Amino acid sequence: MTTRIQRTNRKRILDAALEVFSAHGFRGATLDQIAEAAGLSKPNLLYYFDSKDAIHRLLLTRLLDTWLDPLRMIDPMGDPQTEILAYMRRKLQMSQQYPRESRLFANEILQGAPRIEGFISTELRVLVDEKAKVIAGWAQAGRIAPVDPYHLIFSVWALTQHYADFAAQIGMIRGAEHDPFTGADAFLHHVYARMLAP
Repeated sequence: MTTRIQRTNRKRILDAALEVFSAHGFRGATLDQIAEAAGLSKPNLLYYFDSKDAIHRLLLTRLLDTWLDPLRMIDPMGDPQTEILAYMRRKLQMSQQYPRESRLFANEILQGAPRIEGFISTELRVLVDEKAKVIAGWAQAGRIAPVDPYHLIFSVWALTQHYADFAAQIGMIRGAEHDPFTGADAFLHHVYARMLAP
């Protein structure tokens, strides 16, 4: 049974690791950086986690299930445009609420997804295939414009996660005081509504 201080320290380590990994990626991050960000000594950190890889894997494991929820929520029985626009909005909100998690995931993918390849090629692929079939059915029935369902899903990922993954670039262009998400929802709604209109 873990004590309150052990639970607190694990949470501090994981929060610090999320910050470090999202900024530097797996390869650029070190246990020393994570320990410093957590306000703990490296030996103390190693009491809770035996390696950088163990911390990284736990963060990814916790993230992946949450990351799929917006796609899972697309209802095949719903109105197609409403469902797709709601999916886009959920992904944008997730990007806004969890920018570090978005960058953690993006860094893992940029490195070839060595720690989550199995998940992507199985669980994620099955879910994307399932929802792509739903979207293709909507298009074939004339309920939305003809659209490649896979590229539609990929575009939602790209356009919504951009605001978290490239926040630094947006800040340099628009000014650090400007919220990168301001106007994003309305713009993306306009783009997808026009694209999907039958």
